[in-house]
Amino acid sequence: MKPVRISNHARLQMYLRGALEEEVVKSIQLGEWKPAKTGKFQSKWRFNFNLTAPANQRFYKYKTVESIFAEEPDEIVIITVKVYYSNEEVIS
Repeated sequence: MKPVRISNHARLQMYLRGALEEEVVKSIQLGEWKPAKTGKFQSKWRFNFNLTAPANQRFYKYKTVESIFAEEPDEIVIITVKVYYSNEEVIS
């Protein structure tokens, strides 16, 4: 996989929404790449969380990290990061 660079905007969103850098990278490595706006991609991955979310101080079992990124010739550039918290079980 190409090296990953995280934009300043994405770093701020990670901080505000409670995503770790390793979770962002894993979301790209393990998640399915889907087309996003203006030639970008999005990929998400669900993690066990079992903690209190920084955004609202509520307990959640799971955290889904969604990365929006551009694939450049020599690197992947993270544009923004979204985080979703939930307690719902997923049946596969």
